[in-house]
This record gives sequence, C-alpha cells and structure tokens, in this order.
Amino acid sequence: MFFTCGPNEAMVVSGFCRSPPVMVAGGRVFVLPCIQQIQRISLNTLTLNVKSEKVYTRHGVPISVTGIAQVKIQGQNKEMLAAACQMFLGKTEAEIAHIALETLEGHQRAIMAHMTVEEIYKDRQKFSEQVFKVASSDLVNMGISVVSYTLKDIHDDQDYLHSLGKARTAQVQKDARIGEAEAKRDAGIREAKAKQEKVSAQCLSEIEMAKAQRDYELKKATYDIEVNTRRAQADLAYQLQ
Repeated sequence: MFFTCGPNEAMVVSGFCRSPPVMVAGGRVFVLPCIQQIQRISLNTLTLNVKSEKVYTRHGVPISVTGIAQVKIQGQNKEMLAAACQMFLGKTEAEIAHIALETLEGHQRAIMAHMTVEEIYKDRQKFSEQVFKVASSDLVNMGISVVSYTLKDIHDDQDYLHSLGKARTAQVQKDARIGEAEAKRDAGIREAKAKQEKVSAQCLSEIEMAKAQRDYELKKATYDIEVNTRRAQADLAYQLQ
C-alpha cells in the first residue's frame, strides 16, 4: 500500500527489508501490510512561551523573564530527522513541545544567572542572542532547530526595574538640563563674540573714515597751497609786466 504525507510531517517505515528504517518527509512511501510498520512525526512549527520565574541574577536580584521561541523538527536534514525520530517517535506534539520548552527554560535560567539585571534590561538583543545560540546547539542534537527566540517581558517583585527606570529618567533629565545650559552658554558666547566683532568693525570703519578725512584735508591743503602759489606767481608776473 502507498502512504502519503504533507510537508508538515514525516513518515518512518520499519520492519521487513527496512533496516535501517526509511524516513520520508513530505512525500509517499510503499508499505507492506502486516510485515512493515509506518509511524508519523509532526514537522509543524511549535510556539513556546518560555517563562523563568524569580531567577537570581549575577548580583542576587530576583527577576522573572518571559521569552517566545519558535522551534520545529528539521525534516530536510536526514541526520537531524533521524535524531528526532529516535527521541520523539510515537510522541504527540504536546509532548515534544514540553521537552523543548524544558530545555529552553533551563538555558534561559542559566544565562539569567550569569548576567546582571542592567545587562538584561538594557541589552535585550544580546540576551536573546545568547539564549538562541546555547539552546540551538543543545536542541540540534534532538533534531530540533530553533527558528527564533525573542525576549518578551522582564519584571520583578522588588521594584528594582522601576527604580532603574527612575534613575535612567533622572539621568536623562539631568543630561537635558546640562545640554540646555551648555546651549545657552554657547549662544551667549557666540552673541558676545558677534557684538565684539561688530564693535571692532565699527571702530575699524571709523578709523578708515578718519584716515580718509585726513587724507582728503591734507590733499586739499596741498592743492590750496599749489593754487595760491600759482595765483601769487601770476599776480607778480602781471605786476612786473
């Protein structure tokens, strides 16, 4: 008999002339009734809500973290599919999800214990990448690949994060006040410098005007002398004539 399956599951045929068992992901396979057995394993993507409650961080502050992970059995990789079949064949999706969830939650707690609250709170991307990396290297041995992991929520019962946020807000306000004061100071300096340049320009202008007036008067006096001299010479010449 021919059996078929969609792309979201794999078939494993064992029994007579099937050693090792044949694994088919998203296709069809011929099975001899009674002497061969067929089993199916789901390849659906599973969404896991990874919660770690009241984990003590590196400095001893307890916090709770919730992450969202997408995992699935990798059917296109024969080695991973074989490992998944050894681990999960005959188990339901819920049982597979529970095993993957326990593994992810354990790694999430371990990473939280090695980081401070500030590191987790301020750099969520770094925390998510570490959980993804460590969990992926572990789950791959089970034939499960981690499609994605995202840190969803961080909270605590000691108001530590609230205090941290208030301190950050106060720092931002302080930086804003300092920035405003520095901006006013710089504006005052620029304004004083502009006024100084204006006064200097005015002084230079007045000096240039005074020089021009002096030069004019000197030249006028010279011209007057020359004119008077020639006039006197002309008068003398007339009288002599």
